[in-house]
Amino acid sequence: MKTISSRQNPVVRAFRELADTPDLSGARLLLDGVHLVREARAAVLELEAVAVASSRLNGDTEEGEMARSLDSAGTPVFTVSDAAFAAMSPVRSPSGIVAIARRTPADASAICRANNGFTLFAVDIQDPGNLGALIRTAEAGGVTGVLVTSASANPFSWKALRGSMGSALRLPIAAGLEADAAVRCARTSGSRTVASVPREGRAPEAIDWIGSVALILGGEGPGLPAGVLAQCDELVTIPMAPPVESLNVAVAGAILIYAAHRQRS
Repeated sequence: MKTISSRQNPVVRAFRELADTPDLSGARLLLDGVHLVREARAAVLELEAVAVASSRLNGDTEEGEMARSLDSAGTPVFTVSDAAFAAMSPVRSPSGIVAIARRTPADASAICRANNGFTLFAVDIQDPGNLGALIRTAEAGGVTGVLVTSASANPFSWKALRGSMGSALRLPIAAGLEADAAVRCARTSGSRTVASVPREGRAPEAIDWIGSVALILGGEGPGLPAGVLAQCDELVTIPMAPPVESLNVAVAGAILIYAAHRQRS
């Protein structure tokens, strides 16, 4: 392993730049923590560089064990002083190991064209933790791909990646489309579009989730734009006891995804 002690080292700068400006295509990902590094390895993603805090190499730690294993396999691994590592890790309490992984970007039209696909559209979901949790639930519930649109958080930011717990490393995800373009993508590919609304939609169990379906979820505040709703085939509403009028988007997404999963499985 090569040793880094300076915060000005080019490797340190590469990690900091990716933390500050995540790659919207998802081609390069900043992974923080041994869990995500392990998930990336299991997903057979190329690891461009791995950095481990020097203090984690002393003693029996998961980070040290992972770093030594990756180094033996030929992955570029750097031992970094704790002071320099603090500049590489984006979290307030550094985890002890970070990596830059390479992932093949997904194509939005290919996600829409998936045979018998169950696609999730995340529209204006601005909290990266919520978006990451939604992606995690999507994979668990059989979603075949995710389109992240409009003013949503970057699904490949370190916060969203931590929230997805590794699902974003495996699930086809494309970002950067406007919502209208995403709906057109689904409709021209033959998918029925089901939009979540707070009221006056059909109950989740009343929706026909079989076949190619796109579930469209809006952001935590204003929900889905009227122009998007006008293009959708069906509206779905989660029944709620008053006075509650809305749910966290990750919770709402889980309810709807599993309503679909029960029919589709």
